[in-house]
Amino acid sequence: MGISIITTDTISRINAVDKTITTDTLNALNTINILGHDISMGDIQHTFFWSVIINLAFAFFLAWLAYIFTKKILLRIVTRFIKKTKTNWDDILLQKRFFRKAAWFAPAIVLYYYFNYLGHWKFSALIQTALMVYMLVLTIILVNTILDAINDIYNSFEISKNKPIKSFIQIVKTFLFCIIAIIIIGQLIDKSPLAIITGLGAFAAVLMLIFKDSILGFVAGVHLAANNMLRIGDWISMPSYGADGEVMEISLTIVKVRNWDKTIVTIPTYKMVNESYTNWRGMEESGGRRIKRHVNIDVKSIKFLNNEDIEKFSQYKLISEYIKNKCEEIKEENNSESLPVNQMRLTNIGTFRIYLDEYLKQHPLIHDDMTFMVRQLQPTDRGLPLEIYGFSKVQSWVEYENIQSDIFDHIMAVIPEFDLRIFQFPTGEEFKMIR
Repeated sequence: MGISIITTDTISRINAVDKTITTDTLNALNTINILGHDISMGDIQHTFFWSVIINLAFAFFLAWLAYIFTKKILLRIVTRFIKKTKTNWDDILLQKRFFRKAAWFAPAIVLYYYFNYLGHWKFSALIQTALMVYMLVLTIILVNTILDAINDIYNSFEISKNKPIKSFIQIVKTFLFCIIAIIIIGQLIDKSPLAIITGLGAFAAVLMLIFKDSILGFVAGVHLAANNMLRIGDWISMPSYGADGEVMEISLTIVKVRNWDKTIVTIPTYKMVNESYTNWRGMEESGGRRIKRHVNIDVKSIKFLNNEDIEKFSQYKLISEYIKNKCEEIKEENNSESLPVNQMRLTNIGTFRIYLDEYLKQHPLIHDDMTFMVRQLQPTDRGLPLEIYGFSKVQSWVEYENIQSDIFDHIMAVIPEFDLRIFQFPTGEEFKMIR
């Protein structure tokens, strides 16, 4: 059996097949050859094929062990420790599955440093780049989870209803995501992140267009927070967007409103500064809810009171004192006047207005320390509007409507007692009577 030394020409041919073969490896092959073993190119390719398979298998085995150790042992220890603590923030991180997501770092780190150890292997750099991108993407996921947890922790405090920070959290997310995206692109194209940022300056106008809503939303969010214009839980009305309900969420780009019919309306955040809307928070903070409703009195039923009417109304407890005092005043004024047209006289509409005023003053659910009146509005072709203007002590919608209905039930029923009629257009029954 002859002895053949691997020559420089053979080395060049071998390196053409696999450039990861080092001089030490070739010396080892020469030693094997000298010992009497013939080595062909096929043998070398076969040997290094299996070398790659074994390296990959061993690398992924180590990564699997790291993941199992992190998830099955370390994660359980952390979970038990968190459940025993009295703080709330770590429980929120656990609910957000932060630690489970962080466990995926372990196999990636093991693989990265393993292939870094195999630096002479031609696939090491490629795999390390892929692992670096994977870890950066995982970093984005973890940062997103942490920021969401911070928002949830903040929302557990009472101040969050007045000063929500979700829009600012989204700004931080956008900034960090852009930074990490630039780093990922730099890894893939082997460029410095600073060089990429410099190149993006030429696309500033395009970026402004892409992030227009986010920029406008951020500026609007600052205005809303600084001027205390909008809070989560506020009742707002914005007819241009069909919004009439409670604010559920204030984010960087949208304000989410749940209408009273349970539909959801989304409004661009910057529209809350550019356009008008009604915020009913002032009503809620005042402790009262306005009642502003009228009934139309048929003007043909309005008249002066005669002695019989005065006698009857003087028996009504709510206005008996008023009738007594008013009759004495009228008697003094009319001593020198003989013509009825020149005399001061009571009317049924005026007496009824005083009755309503006294009735509402004694109502237990009407605010007597807020604006309150019973007034006449401009007469129209539908009669004389008699309006109730006041504030109920109850703000809850259902109870408020019940109070308002009870008041007007009484008004409708008591109007005939004052010889007044409610105006309404003729119905079929009236036309039948004409026939």
